[in-house]
Amino acid sequence: MLILAIDTSCDETAISIIKIPNPKSQIPNFNILSNIVSSQVKLHAKYGGVYPSLAKREHQKNLPIVLKRALKKAGLALSGSRRVNFIAVTHGPGLEPCLWQGINFAKELAGKLKKPLIAVNHIEAHILANFAVSLAYRKDLFPAVALVVSGGHTQLILMKGIGKYQLIGETRDDAAGECFDKTARILGLGYPGGPVIADKAAKFKVQSLRFKVELPRPMIGQKNYDFSFSGLKTAVLYDFQSRSAKIRKSSGYIQAMCAEIQQSIVDVLIYKTLKVAKDFKVKSIILGGGVAANDELRKQFKSKVLGLGFKVNFLIPPKKLCTDNAVMIAVTAFFNQRKATKRWQKIKADGNLSL
Repeated sequence: MLILAIDTSCDETAISIIKIPNPKSQIPNFNILSNIVSSQVKLHAKYGGVYPSLAKREHQKNLPIVLKRALKKAGLALSGSRRVNFIAVTHGPGLEPCLWQGINFAKELAGKLKKPLIAVNHIEAHILANFAVSLAYRKDLFPAVALVVSGGHTQLILMKGIGKYQLIGETRDDAAGECFDKTARILGLGYPGGPVIADKAAKFKVQSLRFKVELPRPMIGQKNYDFSFSGLKTAVLYDFQSRSAKIRKSSGYIQAMCAEIQQSIVDVLIYKTLKVAKDFKVKSIILGGGVAANDELRKQFKSKVLGLGFKVNFLIPPKKLCTDNAVMIAVTAFFNQRKATKRWQKIKADGNLSL
């Protein structure tokens, strides 16, 4: 089985082709034939975030180019793409102008190749990205708790199986990735904030600190499973404004602040997720989303899971499958073949689509 998948939910134009040699197996194996991503990060950096109309235009320009590269990498000519069994495309959540570019392109391609189309939920895809790794999927992984943590979402989802989801916690304001972006902007570090804060934090040395930086861990003591990161952003702003101009510009202060921002976010994400794991006695903890590529989050999560006191599976995708990509869309389409349709007019973009 071959699946060609498209993702244009935000500022990456992504197309992937995967092969499933054993589609009827209880443990499917996914061979990634191509995974092409064209990023617009540099274009949007000067705006401090994604500029939707620019992103839409870039998707329109890049989709034919990315398709050609994906087919070539997979060893398929455009005529050979008729061997594809399904076309898959993200239809939400995301930026609707961007989503529509991918959807319309997918409809045109599906019509040309006379193939059924599968509409995919981007949040579900971040979770199921874990199963793109060879033979990772097993039915005995459930019940599980999934933490989806990205620029637009921070959610805790109880999973009884694929397609069986219950949202039990989410951010009440800013998402974790959004907090990284906004605090980086306060510190004058540019966009996107997550990678640059992680880089500065990695250079921080406790013994060289000449001043103390302490930030809150929002909602960490509350009994619910929700998050809130707007207060952390405000605390960073107040601390930054309280410092002299000289200190604000010093590498020592910036590194200390970045280390504390990162640790605050990591502490809250881990604490809340492990709370769900204990309260619901899950068999697995599953991570997904762009923030899951953060080295400290990955390292500290693994350490904390080992110290839980009971056995639990810990799944986290390779870094390249944490950020937006079309491999995860293809894998999710495989698990949602029943949704395949040739009535393409019914597929529409939904920027606020939920699980």
